[in-house]
Amino acid sequence: MKLVIGDKNYSSWSMRPWLVLKHFGIPFEERTIELQEVDSKTSILALSPSGKVPCLITDDNVPVWDSLAICETLADQFPQHAMWPRDAAARAQARSVSAEMHSGFGALRSAMWMNIRASFPGKGSTPEALADVARVDALWCDCIEKHGGPFLFGEFSIADAMYAPVVMRFNTWQPPLSEVAATYARRVTEQPDVRAWIDDALRETHRVPYYDACA
Repeated sequence: MKLVIGDKNYSSWSMRPWLVLKHFGIPFEERTIELQEVDSKTSILALSPSGKVPCLITDDNVPVWDSLAICETLADQFPQHAMWPRDAAARAQARSVSAEMHSGFGALRSAMWMNIRASFPGKGSTPEALADVARVDALWCDCIEKHGGPFLFGEFSIADAMYAPVVMRFNTWQPPLSEVAATYARRVTEQPDVRAWIDDALRETHRVPYYDACA
């Protein structure tokens, strides 16, 4: 399989399926396309029908675009791995919180974008973004309380991969978090595969000025 991704420093959507593949030990070829360059769109369209990253090219040469669709496809193809919780009720909740991340939190995305190399403590704190932060905090706390941790549903799952880029945002922008949420964010950050992504992002030299600037 081949996973087409953007810059690890900036591409939050790329991080999600990459982590799932890495965590569950599924072999794949990685293809990185630098974002926001003159030829970026053309290069991506040659591999991804949506013109966006990430895109998974399966062993049967079938393109699967969209992070959550890729994760669901991997869960179908590799049922031996507990990518979703085995318990039906927990699985339904895990899918719900993942879909909420997928479709929501627009204010957080706009005000606190992913830039792993940057440090913007206290900035981006619009009322709308802070409301999104509070919702994420409450969601993490609820999942950990119900399922006992250390991750949202006990063991690391697709749900944790979906929220890993949010952890990266929180590391950069440092909004206020409860102790439970802050502890979870540190735990995700120190996961070996997350740390590997961070290390790769720190080694990248490509820059997108818009994402590196913060008023």
